[in-house]
Amino acid sequence: MVNQKLMAAFLDSLKNPFLFADTEHITRYMNKAAIAHYEQGEELLGRSLMECHNESSQKIMIDILSDMHNGLEEQLITDNEKYRIYMRAVRDEEGNLLGYYERYEPPVATGS
Repeated sequence: MVNQKLMAAFLDSLKNPFLFADTEHITRYMNKAAIAHYEQGEELLGRSLMECHNESSQKIMIDILSDMHNGLEEQLITDNEKYRIYMRAVRDEEGNLLGYYERYEPPVATGS
């Protein structure tokens, strides 16, 4: 079994932000990169992500979370020149949805 300190060290070693929110959109964990990335930093812990998103983004997050309850594993939410961001489902051993995290990756290169 992986202990919490080891898991935190692993997540803090990631270069990209990692933010985990539960099924009520409450921020439960942020790695060091996420704390540095988000304007409100560590203040987001224990708070709803709905507070820092506009109405349009809130609707997208609510809809995706609903789809995750119905089996969706991942959804692209941002695709720009800096990065692509996905909402990724986190499930327990029985497949119950525990929440989600934002997964970052570099943008897709386009050929000329």
